[in-house]
Amino acid sequence: MCTVSFVPLKDSYCLTSNRDESVLREKAIPPTKYVINEKEIYFPKDPKAGGTWFAHDNENCIVLLNGAEEKHIHKNNYRKSRGLVVIDLITSKKPIEEWKSIDLNEIEPFTIVLFSEKKLYQLRWNEIEKSSFELDATKSHIWSSSTLYDKEIREERANWFKNFINSEEKIDSKKLLNFHQFTEEKNKNYGLQINRNNLLKTISITQCIISNKTISFNYIDLLN
Repeated sequence: MCTVSFVPLKDSYCLTSNRDESVLREKAIPPTKYVINEKEIYFPKDPKAGGTWFAHDNENCIVLLNGAEEKHIHKNNYRKSRGLVVIDLITSKKPIEEWKSIDLNEIEPFTIVLFSEKKLYQLRWNEIEKSSFELDATKSHIWSSSTLYDKEIREERANWFKNFINSEEKIDSKKLLNFHQFTEEKNKNYGLQINRNNLLKTISITQCIISNKTISFNYIDLLN
């Protein structure tokens, strides 16, 4: 939800997400299968609002980051949780088509990474307008949430990712989990796994590996 990477592997694609959250927030329900709109959907569930930051069906994978291009001013009340937007998209027949018509009025800014039909998209809402870009799915990408990391820090983290990608002869899902969990581990303020005064922490890592025949899930609860 706050750090997301996309990496094409030899015979699959890998999406990995770090969730940075207040330790006081109610613990998420681990990834579970749900049947919604006659579709089987897998996702970890936020019990507070009922949404999620990471979900997949048999063909699509969606990951949420808080914030759009830059940090916004938080309001006390929003019409709907961003995590429920993820549910709306993943349970639709075609998420990229649903994005074109979905009503985002009075919803807090966010960025979504969508992998659908072997295409990679960045979807963004900044409280004024929606945007969508198709990205090169043959290349690796990383995102850091604008609500927690300013532009200079996001660029530094992107350089860590670039150096990791360039330094590895063969990258697999386990190496990507290791990158998300241990990169700059002494840097508790903006390393990949943060701990800001024991109040804001990276509390979980979720990973989806998408091949031609299957989609598999890895989930690490870092608080337990």
